[in-house]
Amino acid sequence: MSSSLTCTSLSFAWPDGTPVLDGLDLAFGPGRTGLVGVNGSGKSTLLKLLAGELTPSAGTVRATGEIGYLPQNVTLDTTLRVDEALGIAARRAALRAIEAGDTAEEHFETLGDDWDVDERALATLGELGLGHIGLDRTVGEVSGGESVLLRLAALLLRRPDALLLDEPTNNLDLYARRRLYAAVASWPGVLVVVSHDRELLDLVDQIADLRAGRITWYGGNFSLYEEARAAGQEAAERMVRVAEADVRRQQRELADAQVKLARRKRYGQKMFEQKRVPKIVMGTRKRAAQESAGKHRVLHEERLAEARGRLGEAVEAVRDDDEIRVDLPYTAVPPGRDVLTLRDLELRYGARVGGVLDVRGPERIALLGRNGAGKTTLLRTVAGQLAPVAGEATAHVPLRFLPQRLDVLDGELTVAENVARYAPGATVNRVRARLARFLFRGARADRTAATLSGGERFRAALAALMLAEPAPQLLMLDEPTNNLDMASVRQLTTALESYEGALLVASHDMPFLKSAGITRWLLLEEGELRDIAPEAVG
Repeated sequence: MSSSLTCTSLSFAWPDGTPVLDGLDLAFGPGRTGLVGVNGSGKSTLLKLLAGELTPSAGTVRATGEIGYLPQNVTLDTTLRVDEALGIAARRAALRAIEAGDTAEEHFETLGDDWDVDERALATLGELGLGHIGLDRTVGEVSGGESVLLRLAALLLRRPDALLLDEPTNNLDLYARRRLYAAVASWPGVLVVVSHDRELLDLVDQIADLRAGRITWYGGNFSLYEEARAAGQEAAERMVRVAEADVRRQQRELADAQVKLARRKRYGQKMFEQKRVPKIVMGTRKRAAQESAGKHRVLHEERLAEARGRLGEAVEAVRDDDEIRVDLPYTAVPPGRDVLTLRDLELRYGARVGGVLDVRGPERIALLGRNGAGKTTLLRTVAGQLAPVAGEATAHVPLRFLPQRLDVLDGELTVAENVARYAPGATVNRVRARLARFLFRGARADRTAATLSGGERFRAALAALMLAEPAPQLLMLDEPTNNLDMASVRQLTTALESYEGALLVASHDMPFLKSAGITRWLLLEEGELRDIAPEAVG
C-alpha cells in the first residue's frame, strides 16, 4: 500500500485562543510537495501537527507508515558521537559484539537484518557530503550546516515512508544545499517541504499554498506556480476593475432614481396646490407614485448592495503581498568614490584579507563561502563590532549592518520608535510617512517589535537601517533571506532596487543574489578572501 498523510477537519489554536487552522481537509500522497505561504500562515504548525509534535484542537491526522521530521531549528547534543546522533550506536555495538564472538540473543535482536549498518551509514553520509566526518567523532566537532545534514542523514537511515522538512536549507552553504537538493530529488516516498528556497521548490511535483487556513493546490514546481498565480492575480485585478465600474454605474442609477422621485414629488405638489386635479384623485396618484418610486429605489439599492458585495469578493481574491516602494536618493554613491578599504586584515578564528581590497562606488558585492569560513566575522569586523587581530578595515562612508539575529530592534519599542532611534532629527510625521512605504501604515507602526512576525520584524529592521540619518551609503546584510517567505523576499528585493549605495551581502540564496543585481563576487575560502568570476558561481 502506498504511503500517505491525511488530515480530516483539522483545527488548531494557540493557548490564548488565536486560531491557526479551522476544519482543514487535505491529503499528501507519494511525490514531492512544496508547502508555501506568507509568514505566520501556519506552515510550520501544520508540519508539527503532521509529525505529531503538536496535538490538534479538533480533527485527525492519519499516516500510513513512518514519518520523519526535520524541524526548522536543529539542535543536537554536542557530546554525542555521530553514530549516536544517527541512531545506530546500539546496532553497531551489537555487530561488534557478534564479530568478537559474543552470540547472546539480545545482540541479534538489536541488530536485526542490518548487518551492513556501517556501510549504509557511511554511504548516506557520503551522499550528503559528510563522508569525512566518521562515525566515532562527536557532534561538537561538526559545523551548524553539517549538523542539519547529520539530522537528515539520521532520518534517511530510518527509511521513513513520509519525510517532512521545515526550511531545511537555512544556514546551509552552497555546497551543502547541492547535497540536500540531490537527496530531495531522489526521494521515493511522500515528501512535504516548507521553504523559501526557489531552487529547492523547483524540484517538487506540486505546490500547496496555505492562505487564511485553506490550501490551494498547483500542479508543477514553484516556477509554474508563480506563473499560475500571476495569471490568477491578473484575472482577480480585472474582476476588481469590472466590479468597481459596476458599483459606480449602480450608484449613478440610484442617484438618477432619487432625482426622478424628487421631480415627481415636486410636480405632484404643484398640481395639488393649483387644484387642477380633484383631491381624491391626487391622493390616489400620490400613493401610487410613492409605491412605484419606493420599489424603484429599493431595487436600485439592492443592485448597489449586490455590486458592492461582488467588489468585496473581487478585492478579497487579490493577493495582499504588497511591495515596498521607497525613494532613497541620499544613499547614492558616485562611481569611483572610495567606500571601503581592507588592508592586510586578519580576523578572529583565522580568516584574512591579504594586501589591499577596495570597494568603490555603488558596487553590489556578494560574499560567498562555506559555513564557518568567516563571512559573519568579516561583516562584524567591518561594522566595528569586532576588533581585527591585525590590519585595518576602514569605511569611508556611513554604513549600516543588518545581522542574522535582527537585534538592531528594541523589542519593547514600537516600530515607529525603533525607526526614530536611527533618525533622531526626523519629525514624527516624517517617520510615519516613510514607514508607510515599508508597509507599516497607521496602527501597524504602533506595534511593539516583540509582537511582530519574522517577516515583519525583518522589514522593520530594514526600514530602521535604510531610513537612518545620515543615510547609509554602505549597507551590509548577513543571510537576509533566512526564514523569510516569498513575499518578504520580493519586498526586500524591491527595497534594494531603490537603494543607491554600495551593498555587501553574505548569502547562500543564489536566486536572491541574482535578483539583487550583484556586480562583484567575493569568495572566502580556506582563510583567504578573493574575487571570483560570475561564471564560477554557477
